[in-house]
Amino acid sequence: MEEEYIRLIFGLKLKQIRTDRKLSLFGLAKLTGLSKSYLNEIEKGKKYPKTDKIVLLSENLDVPYDHLVSLKLDKNLAPIGEILQSKILKEIPLDLFGIKENNLIDIIANAPAKVNAFISTIIKISQNYNLTRESFFLAALRSYQEAHNNYFGEIEIEAENFAKSYHIDLNKPVLSKDLEEILIEEFNYTIDTEELSKHQNLSELRTIFIPKKKALLIYNGISEAQKTFIYAKELAYNFLKIENRLYTFPWVKFDSFDQVLNNFIASYFAGALIIPKKSLIQQLTNFFALEEWKPFKLHRIIKHYNCSHETFYQRLTNILPKHFNIKNLFFLRFTHKLNSPIHRLSKELHVTQQQAPHANRNNEHYCRRWISLKTIQDLEDLKKSKATFGVQISSYENEKNEYLVLSSATPDPFKKEINRSVSIGMLLSPHLKKKLRFFKEGIFTKKIVGVTCETCAVQNCKERVAKPWRLERSNQYEEISKAVENIILSYHST
Repeated sequence: MEEEYIRLIFGLKLKQIRTDRKLSLFGLAKLTGLSKSYLNEIEKGKKYPKTDKIVLLSENLDVPYDHLVSLKLDKNLAPIGEILQSKILKEIPLDLFGIKENNLIDIIANAPAKVNAFISTIIKISQNYNLTRESFFLAALRSYQEAHNNYFGEIEIEAENFAKSYHIDLNKPVLSKDLEEILIEEFNYTIDTEELSKHQNLSELRTIFIPKKKALLIYNGISEAQKTFIYAKELAYNFLKIENRLYTFPWVKFDSFDQVLNNFIASYFAGALIIPKKSLIQQLTNFFALEEWKPFKLHRIIKHYNCSHETFYQRLTNILPKHFNIKNLFFLRFTHKLNSPIHRLSKELHVTQQQAPHANRNNEHYCRRWISLKTIQDLEDLKKSKATFGVQISSYENEKNEYLVLSSATPDPFKKEINRSVSIGMLLSPHLKKKLRFFKEGIFTKKIVGVTCETCAVQNCKERVAKPWRLERSNQYEEISKAVENIILSYHST
């Protein structure tokens, strides 16, 4: 057990006992003969007193010695002990967010009761919403991305440096065979396309990496674009010398937040290599300058790169905020099982601010008027095996914000009877309208949308699949509150 944890627990207990006795630090110093500054450092977990000093505190506070040195906390401080012992502060690199661990410890030591209440609240919320360690770390990663507007210049430079080092022409589509050659010749990889396909229970995995053998087991049914992305990620791990990594794609489990973060770094590198920044900026500049909306030209840009639709849309979230100053945007990925009433929001990112919509943990029904869901429905209705596309202006009921949303849907290549869509939504601001020369009123279909059917106030909605019971309950409580206020006012006036 770490000394830091032991010091902090002792300090928390001492402070709790002192405040229970209605003693100030000055008062405790007078009582024990120990200096006020020394006692302050003990309570903050910076120092652990020697045996004779503990005896002195025990006698003057009338507390058993064993109780003082015990690591067991009283019930009202137990959650703090749990959070500290779980080492969650160690697992998340707080410096990513500009936070030092010592600062957090100072906060805990200075206001243990308030921090304890806050932690208890967070624990209860996480229990109610089934918040797992996985979802907690993914939320932390999303916050990290959003704090940087999802643009990481150092990784962009590393991807360009890699292309120069290995003579990859970024003016042409990057192909899997070129990356595979580098993996084998430069990094001594063995590529096995047979083994993984023998295991039916692993059909959802694209790859397994075996570090001791430097063997990459890769599913033989993946597309060229997927294979290129996988190879690019492997090259990222090697070129950036990342050792603490995940060994499956998609990942099944992780041991630390560092692995989740490193997986993101490798994925970002892969996207930057496959869809080079300079090329994409030039193509988007030309596309935005069009006088008329021509969706086939956008499709042509996507096809220019050897990538999936998801990789392209994700890449837009890197480039648009940084190089076009289009910052208020969101990325969504939905999945849907055939004949199921539930659409799952499996991935989301919000740049600059929390845009609508966002993930719902209550298994409510997302608004069927969203283009994200409509493209999936079109895919299923038309029984297409490739892709459907859509664009609309989403105008939220009772809100001023409107979003221009682009979406595409494809069958999931690894899960039977599962379809998915990826979407990017941009806040319709004067800046965006000016930036998109082709944007003119009336060109794009505008839909009044809600977030979930259960909270939606849109009247006579043909797409509704559930009653707005949550909204109705909220309105009912508001009416009761107003009625109570009126009764109180009427009694005061008589």
